[in-house]
Amino acid sequence: MKYIKLNNGVEMPILGFGVYQIPKEETKRCVLDALEVGYRGIDTAQSYFNEAEVGEAISECGIDRKELFITTKIWIDNYGYEKCKKSVAESLEKLQSDYIDLVLLHQPFADYYGAYRALEELYSEGKIRAIGVSNFYPDRLADICLFEREVIPAVNQVEVNPLNAQFAAQENMEKYGVKMESWAPFGEGRSGMFENKTLQKIGEQYGKTPAQVILRWLIQRGVIVNCKSTHKERMAENFDVFDFELSEKDMTEIKELDTTSSLFFNHQDPKMVEWFDQIVKERRENQDCRKDKKSW
Repeated sequence: MKYIKLNNGVEMPILGFGVYQIPKEETKRCVLDALEVGYRGIDTAQSYFNEAEVGEAISECGIDRKELFITTKIWIDNYGYEKCKKSVAESLEKLQSDYIDLVLLHQPFADYYGAYRALEELYSEGKIRAIGVSNFYPDRLADICLFEREVIPAVNQVEVNPLNAQFAAQENMEKYGVKMESWAPFGEGRSGMFENKTLQKIGEQYGKTPAQVILRWLIQRGVIVNCKSTHKERMAENFDVFDFELSEKDMTEIKELDTTSSLFFNHQDPKMVEWFDQIVKERRENQDCRKDKKSW
């Protein structure tokens, strides 16, 4: 495993396992499988509603907690100073840990200033080893770096894949000492990502799949990356990217695939802001219904 040093000296695995969209019922098994394959970074979030299952896996895996790097994210409805501090305490309890390695603000909306101040305080207390943001566009990242100077974010987790490469955004992050982290490195297979002829051709040179080529491309750019699968053999395939190196020509060919457009959504579209609010409300209601059924 390769590690990347954050701006506060903390080392983070450059390749991690994400649990977005993994059902609660499968999360514990998937995390245990990923840890057995060799992953040491696990990425979850309050809005994924599976922190508790990640915590069960952490507790039962038999691996020293110091060898693991656990990330979670604060959802918008927990923003503001007091609510953020309370939500981190709840996340700590669910994750069955005395500290969290990295905590991110999940979206650039609502009172993220108040939430960030809470994270700074928890960081100074040792409850969090590093703090950062997620989905912050260059202007929002500059805002928090310039006007919230006590602790510069260590990480900004954004959509990064061959079709939305985010080169300018990465350059902006590096100016402030912030590391780029990728979500959706495969674009969830959209726009024929896995069938892309350039990625297939490059992969054939090394006996690797398009997915492995994508991960290697991100790693060589110095981008922290999370990938997800519910199948152990695919987890192992995604992890097997440290035994080859893409040439400068390969890197350039992949760079030319960039469309500079998101495969998912625009955070600056008001309708998408409304969607973020609605989708999590619906998921919270579903979670509450499940709890009520269990209590019967």
